[in-house]
Amino acid sequence: MTAAIDLLSAPSRRRRRRLPVTIALALGVLAAAVLAVVFGGVLYPDAMRQDILSGLLPAGSPGHLLGTDELGRDVWAMTVAGAASALIGPVCVALGSMILGIVLGTLAGYERGWLDIVISRWTDLLLALPVLLAAIVVSGVFGGGYWVTVALLILLFSPSDIRIVRAGVLEQSSRPYIEAARMLSLSRWRVMFRHILPNVSTLVITNVMLNIAFALVAFSSLSFLGVGVPPGTADWGRQLTDNRAIMFDNPAAVIVPALLIIAVASAVNLVGDWMGQRLSQVGTAL
Repeated sequence: MTAAIDLLSAPSRRRRRRLPVTIALALGVLAAAVLAVVFGGVLYPDAMRQDILSGLLPAGSPGHLLGTDELGRDVWAMTVAGAASALIGPVCVALGSMILGIVLGTLAGYERGWLDIVISRWTDLLLALPVLLAAIVVSGVFGGGYWVTVALLILLFSPSDIRIVRAGVLEQSSRPYIEAARMLSLSRWRVMFRHILPNVSTLVITNVMLNIAFALVAFSSLSFLGVGVPPGTADWGRQLTDNRAIMFDNPAAVIVPALLIIAVASAVNLVGDWMGQRLSQVGTAL
């Protein structure tokens, strides 16, 4: 009887383990984006090469899958090669801001007292600043630059990470296992980063994925406004601002990079939510 029940329940378990279609598609989009980042510069080292005689060719022209812009640059080559500039910066922003969030949020949530007050007021100040406007002003003052923009966005994205980690650490600090660790006279750093931090890892991983999506949109917006990425750089946001004048001559030059920004940001969001749900289920089961 037990064997029969197991046989009947096996298909349902397989259905539960099957990857949802939307997540499979999102993972496919992210895999294609990673391949473009890694091999785009190798496949198209001369993506920004100009050929005035071939300017404004429509999509589907011989040798130019997505046509060319007004300078004769191949849109497909620029799009593939531009994945590195469009995606590496946002990933660095998400990781950098989360490192700040882990360190400062853990200290604020565990130590509390005056340290918590100082860090909390600092995050309140940064949260009051409009991200894009602050980035434009600071980049204008310091001359911009790709990595200057990355560092600035790390600073501006960190307050939300600090608050999320702080809330998770506060919730864990009152648990019995932390009281037991304190009674064993373990060092504060060991308690914070060896015992508490692993138990808020679900929040950290999920928020990193969401930050990648937000940073991608912010970085592309700044590139569209001419901040961060210099002219002549293969970048999706830069393609939008460079090619908006030829929207009706070759729509693919604008539509394709815009769709890629939306697709990658949406895929990262979907995968981040799915990972958060899976990790929560694993934590509940444990």
